[in-house]
Amino acid sequence: MNGQNNEAVFSLESANLKFGNGAFEELGWELNRLGLKKPLLFADPRLRSLGIIDRAAEILARAGIPITVYDRISVEPTIDSFGEAARFAAAMRPDCFIALGGGSTIDTAKVANLISTHGGEIIDYVNPPVGGGRKPQSPLAPLIAIPTTSGSGSEATTVAILDIPELKIKTGISHRYLRPALAIVDPELARSTPPAVTASCGLDVVCHAVESYISKPFDARPKPATPDDRPPYQGSNPIADIWSLKAIEFGGQFLRRAVKSGNDLEARGTMMLGATMAGIGFGTAGVHIPHACAYPLAGLKHKYRAEGYETTHNFIPHGFSVIVTAPAAFRYTFDAAPEKHIKAAELLRGASIADPGPDSLPSALIDLMRDVGAPSGIAALGYEEADIPALVEGALKQQRLLVGAPKPIDAKGIDSIFRASFANW
Repeated sequence: MNGQNNEAVFSLESANLKFGNGAFEELGWELNRLGLKKPLLFADPRLRSLGIIDRAAEILARAGIPITVYDRISVEPTIDSFGEAARFAAAMRPDCFIALGGGSTIDTAKVANLISTHGGEIIDYVNPPVGGGRKPQSPLAPLIAIPTTSGSGSEATTVAILDIPELKIKTGISHRYLRPALAIVDPELARSTPPAVTASCGLDVVCHAVESYISKPFDARPKPATPDDRPPYQGSNPIADIWSLKAIEFGGQFLRRAVKSGNDLEARGTMMLGATMAGIGFGTAGVHIPHACAYPLAGLKHKYRAEGYETTHNFIPHGFSVIVTAPAAFRYTFDAAPEKHIKAAELLRGASIADPGPDSLPSALIDLMRDVGAPSGIAALGYEEADIPALVEGALKQQRLLVGAPKPIDAKGIDSIFRASFANW
């Protein structure tokens, strides 16, 4: 422990998890077990053409449960798309929510559940200093999350991420009540995910896990005034580290294979499990510098055309916006926890490193990025040197994340990370 005024307690909360090929077929049984009879299904519209939405309806029909479907999900959702979903949910008054899709779908269901249950404006709940940081005073309706991608880990976390276009920034809403009651993770649902989407999602998994593993230790943080003031992102701790380390290992072993073939169910399934495990890890420990930099990268400009996503607008997939600054960020944080950086690098490479040092983890990440077809840096995303001040300003607004970095960082440090990230190779 690092002082009597520092935190001495950490907590681990997670969604109940059901994992395995065919787990989706048990959805009706789960709703009946929980006594839920009026679900509202939030679904990625792409899943309709694949027959997966109809399959969900059939599974629930066999259980005697009718459903209403909401599929107006925006890729990388905005405050407006969240608001539309919340109004629909408020009109339907369901007794539970089901989210079938990627992180955008699960996050949309989280916020629709929040607003339809407790009312208010979405900006009231957005994390400060962007929003009001309002806390829901009682639990929400049960949410069952069924991911179809291997990335966000939203099925296990307390966070929903949104874009606020008028502020040119992405930010989030975070509270323990947003965490799903149950995650059903079925590798067969990830078969149809395109390679570029698999790559972005998988790099998000890796970054979640590495950031949480090397985050500021929980007992190096100030003690909260009350347990209610303890943040969801508490800092690294022995339990969260277990989940994060395994997710890093899975990323190093299986992401390249998952990108290469949709029929490699071992690789796709392991990355799905890794996403959930990383979600449990960072949902407790937190993420920091790469994610703080990612939000202005995703919100300030919309020049990048993402492959593999069925959308007509330009946007930067979240995993790519996160990973491009990660090598520079981890060079910056190396001296705060050298042994953790080296351990993460060894897990990504699947081997010990002969001459470990500050570049061990960045170089392992860069090799993985290149192998799965990620953009080389922020220049490839449409950014120029003149954009750096605005990017720094946007990252500094993410204080909820930056306080979890293993060493302090200010505007000068963030500026140097963006400048070092124009091209990683």
